[in-house]
Amino acid sequence: VYGFYDECVRKYGTANIWTVFTDTFDHMPLTAVIENSIFCTHGGLSPSLETLDHIHQIDRVKEVPHDGSMCDLMWSDPDDETVEWAMSPRGAGYVFGAEVSEKFLQTNHLKLIARAHQLVNEGFKWSHERRVITVWGAPNYCYRCGNQAAYMEVSEHLNSTTVQYEPAPRRGEIQLSCTSPEYFL
Repeated sequence: VYGFYDECVRKYGTANIWTVFTDTFDHMPLTAVIENSIFCTHGGLSPSLETLDHIHQIDRVKEVPHDGSMCDLMWSDPDDETVEWAMSPRGAGYVFGAEVSEKFLQTNHLKLIARAHQLVNEGFKWSHERRVITVWGAPNYCYRCGNQAAYMEVSEHLNSTTVQYEPAPRRGEIQLSCTSPEYFL
């Protein structure tokens, strides 16, 4: 998916490792909740999942289907221009508005939705009046996007901090220094 299969075959000469990865992914949790406050998901919300109990009822041990609530959790995106729900232009999941985020958080007594599915150039982006944060962890995505990446630290008091970072140098690339001599400063 998005070149991962090809990358595995190119690096390891076989698709076996890709199969192990996909089998492992099929057993990983869809969501997590940090200290009953922060809802963590790969993508976003689903119109058919109003409560955390609804999410717990999903049979997780399978490949993510092309539609339905599991698909929505993986591929939906927040959108500041959408009021409630709209079809996603990506072809899977939905886009959801601030009213949807606010209702989900209130219904489930949560404070924040943290997600990661969407490329953002600065590595993170707040949406829906700081009720949703997208944290993107792949710098220079696909070796061509030039984006920063970020991670979010959450303290024991649930204060969050985002930390941005650049990609590591690629092996074999010549690294040019862009520092200016002191007499130019």
